[in-house]
Amino acid sequence: MSLTPIVPPRKDPTPARPKRMGELAVLPVFFSLKWRSVLMAGGSAAAAWKAEMLAAAGARVELYAPADDLDAEMTALLAEIGTEKEPQAGRIRHHDRPWALDLFAPRPDRLALAILDTESEAEGHAFACAARAASVPVNVVDKPAFCDFAFGSIVNRSPVVVGISTFGAAPILGQAIRRRIETLLPPALSGWAGLAAKLRNATMERLSPGLERRAFWERFTDKAFLTRAPEAGDEAEAGRLIEAIAAAPKGASGPKVGKVTLVGAGPGEAELLTLKAVRALQAADVILFDDLVSDGVLELARREAKRMLVGKRASRESCRQEDINALMVQFAKAGKSVVRLKSGDVSVFGRAGEELKELKAEGIPVSIVPGITAASALAASFNVSLTHRDHAQELRFVTGHSKQGGLPEDVDWPALAKPNATTIFYMGGRMAGRIAERLITEGLSPETPVAVAANLSREDETRAAGRLAELADMVTTVGLDRPILIGVGNVFGEAAEGAERGTLDVDARAAMAI
Repeated sequence: MSLTPIVPPRKDPTPARPKRMGELAVLPVFFSLKWRSVLMAGGSAAAAWKAEMLAAAGARVELYAPADDLDAEMTALLAEIGTEKEPQAGRIRHHDRPWALDLFAPRPDRLALAILDTESEAEGHAFACAARAASVPVNVVDKPAFCDFAFGSIVNRSPVVVGISTFGAAPILGQAIRRRIETLLPPALSGWAGLAAKLRNATMERLSPGLERRAFWERFTDKAFLTRAPEAGDEAEAGRLIEAIAAAPKGASGPKVGKVTLVGAGPGEAELLTLKAVRALQAADVILFDDLVSDGVLELARREAKRMLVGKRASRESCRQEDINALMVQFAKAGKSVVRLKSGDVSVFGRAGEELKELKAEGIPVSIVPGITAASALAASFNVSLTHRDHAQELRFVTGHSKQGGLPEDVDWPALAKPNATTIFYMGGRMAGRIAERLITEGLSPETPVAVAANLSREDETRAAGRLAELADMVTTVGLDRPILIGVGNVFGEAAEGAERGTLDVDARAAMAI
């Protein structure tokens, strides 16, 4: 039987604007308090924590609380950074008396903020009314109804400061988020941020807005995530880079400093993106993304970046690879930082070879950021090891169809039929029946376990397991209209047995939610 090749119609690249910002429970702002006066009332441990934070931000903290009401933590804080003299920036002056309305009278050093720690609702209400009447932003600890602003968890890499708020809904969650971010931002980042502040004037004076400054700060940022603190040589090197970019020849469209980064977007879930991939998305001017890249991944990109859908899907209207190559060259030669965003891993059935060849021929700098390939997501979804030594001594990734639309004939089918191998078929959904037939013909048992999954790692992921003889029906059940991965081998034995007992949950997300 002969097959007629399916030639998908040509599809022009489609610009895609980022989604509009979702609703914000609060507006995140960063408020300068250097040399400004702040009224703090209360002597508890909670008040001490807030007073310390205010002082660390450079405020002149006026603390009102009777000496007998001071907690041990507040007493220790006053001994360390308090003063009875006129308060300096970053200091606390204690007044041995409770707060009163006279504190909100007009004064030369207008209060920037007013904070109270009290158990009394009535006192909290009175304090908030007095502050608002004086047009002073107010916070009454743990009483949201009397607060104009809230304190969140912070990650301190000053001058880099990260604030986290759950709008009072879940403070413990906010603390957990802070711990996660703490692990991502090396302590040395503080030093690099300080160096960035020192270099700011030089970049403003020597480099033009837009491409020149972006080129410098991208190179600088790569260093900023090193685990070591900056050294004298780093500042000198940065100065030389500024001069080199400033002296580079400029055409009508600006300096020719464009580049292309091929980025693996992983199987779909945004949390499976690598940190290096996130940094590339945040630095991109243009993002050319595949049909299979999830919205969650795109949300991590710089909002100002131009986004273009250049998807290629079997039996669907698609962009030609030649057009995608031309776009990358066009934008890079215009000095843009281009990200070619591909589902899964760039180097696994992503046609990266053709793109690399074209870019190198055009003399365009190109680099690769690998991603988690779908095979790894399949193993995670079924909780198996693809190379379990009791079942598999080989692991093979195979394309499920040829350029002509049929089974690929230039693969070693007898080798794929070995019982001690795990084989993962990419893009093989429509060929599932023929794949099973060919493997059985080559000697693989029809009872060999198989696993099938669609939309791996996403909210609508579905999966099934069974035997090789049932593969075509399993794929049809999971859905031919979605990206499908097929796993063949004895490592999926438990999953197949679970399906036969009726205990396999075909919804991976439901299983994860338990």
